[in-house]
Amino acid sequence: MFKKALIITMLAALSAQSYGFTVYKYIDANGVVTYTDKAKAGAQVFVFKERMVERIEDDVKLLTHKHADGERLQVHNNLYAPVEVELALDNQANLVGAAKKPIRLVLPARTTLTLLELAAKDPTQPIRYTPKLRYALGDPELLPISYQYPLPWRGGPFRLTQGANGKYSHFTPKGRYALDIAMPEGTVIVAARAGVVVKTENQQTGRGNNPAGNFVRILHDDGTMGVYLHLQTGSVSVSEGQHVAQGALLARSGNTGNSTGPHLHFVVQRNVGLALESIPFDFNQPVNSLPNFAVGGE
Repeated sequence: MFKKALIITMLAALSAQSYGFTVYKYIDANGVVTYTDKAKAGAQVFVFKERMVERIEDDVKLLTHKHADGERLQVHNNLYAPVEVELALDNQANLVGAAKKPIRLVLPARTTLTLLELAAKDPTQPIRYTPKLRYALGDPELLPISYQYPLPWRGGPFRLTQGANGKYSHFTPKGRYALDIAMPEGTVIVAARAGVVVKTENQQTGRGNNPAGNFVRILHDDGTMGVYLHLQTGSVSVSEGQHVAQGALLARSGNTGNSTGPHLHFVVQRNVGLALESIPFDFNQPVNSLPNFAVGGE
């Protein structure tokens, strides 16, 4: 009981400071297990990180096209979802056509848009500026509609091992309202809601290099996104850009990424203004009850 209280206290304190920290577990000569944030020789190391780490810098880019009269700045969105972008130009010198305030807009899926046409005040001198592009998945103008999510798996009943605002890892903005459900590896995972597949990861093994492990992200009609994490390697059966119906097969559950055991991490997120955050949601039945569609196999 004391050990559990110590861990919770430690995690609560550390989580207020950052989204990544290390805990050390060691056993003394008397067999007493101790958890601490102080490094100790021979201790087992647990590194807790933000679970949702999606790299989209290769999908959202600022493009600079130089031409005889100056430069054209465009932003490109290669994702199958809208992206909110903000472009600011700092350290401006010898510029015509530059915005004095940051340009902020929502870029539709799979589009390229010209934001600025720049020219030199003095054509004999170079233009100078430092671009800063910020972006976040989703359209913040869309508001979530009320929706009761069917359980996104087949089989069970399974146990909820960590709920919203969990001290272990559900304390960051992206995962505050996530749910962890323990289940055997290979459990069928289905779409809890219809939408468009935005991003997937399918080849990560073990802890890998991404805390989320293998995952599927689905964009819903109201701008929210359902994300299914820690999936089994090679099991993702949907592709980016694919439209899926509620109940469609997505993958199988696994134990990849920053996972302490086989489980599904499910979270609903939306863009709240240049920031992707989790939002509260409800399943349409208790987690530990048998889904209606579970009887009879997959």
